[in-house]
Amino acid sequence: MRNDAEWRTLLLAGVCYAVWLLLTFGWADLPDLLRVLLLIPTITLHSSLQHEFLHGHPFRNQNLNDLLISPPIGVLVPYLRFKSCHLTHHINENITDPYDDPESYYLDRDVWAAIPGWLKQLLVANNTLTGRVTLGPALATIGFARSELARGKRGDRAILATWLRHVLAVALLFWLIDAYGSLNAWAYFIAAYFGMGLLMVRSFIEHQAVEKANQRSVIIETRGPLSLLFLNNNFHSVHHAYPSLAWYRIPAFFRENRSRFLRMNGGYRYESYWQVFRRYALRPKEPVAWPIENGRKQRPENL
Repeated sequence: MRNDAEWRTLLLAGVCYAVWLLLTFGWADLPDLLRVLLLIPTITLHSSLQHEFLHGHPFRNQNLNDLLISPPIGVLVPYLRFKSCHLTHHINENITDPYDDPESYYLDRDVWAAIPGWLKQLLVANNTLTGRVTLGPALATIGFARSELARGKRGDRAILATWLRHVLAVALLFWLIDAYGSLNAWAYFIAAYFGMGLLMVRSFIEHQAVEKANQRSVIIETRGPLSLLFLNNNFHSVHHAYPSLAWYRIPAFFRENRSRFLRMNGGYRYESYWQVFRRYALRPKEPVAWPIENGRKQRPENL
């Protein structure tokens, strides 16, 4: 049974916000480059906390969770849209589906065949780890915004309202940084961009497109700085099986059930993120075209 509030999560969120405030509006004697380099993992940690909060932590009151974690310090994606899409992503049988999984990096094979060669090269580069960290934030943000705009044009005005509030909040944030911050708005944007890029080290390897849905989520066993930064979502198969399990309980739960999880996910595991870096820094992890043979072949009419 969990407590009404989880002190570890609250403490970590408080530290994250405090460090962010000091780096953005204080510590004026620090060189801008160092400030940006420290802001990158701070913004990544805030994104990881957003993921934790949307899954029902630290309070039972989800409205309170949303209020505490929604400040748009990561700039690029509205929290409430991320929340909605991520919960849809947790329909496990749809993981990696280019239509039904909003977090999929795959394309329908017919769509892939029809796009121009320069875009294919860009998307193949994005399927390397180096490409995902550098190109990924721009490609993901542009693609997501286009998809959201299309949904808004089809009548989903709530999405457009959410994006409008987000844009206004980001504009206010940049005004505050420009007026009172200890670094300029462009430097902050660079930190936010690569904060998402660092987060994409995690999402790059989280899923694979295979026939059995329970074999699509990874286990990365070694704990270290990235494991903490990603709040133990390196044990991603555990998270998809038990999405409400708090981040600080995941490692012990995995250790107690290691053989069961590795059997369940078909042995989709890596020893460490360093192994992922060595293998995929310059090599695509998988094809961009969704490789599952019995998957959907036709584009849905409403897309």
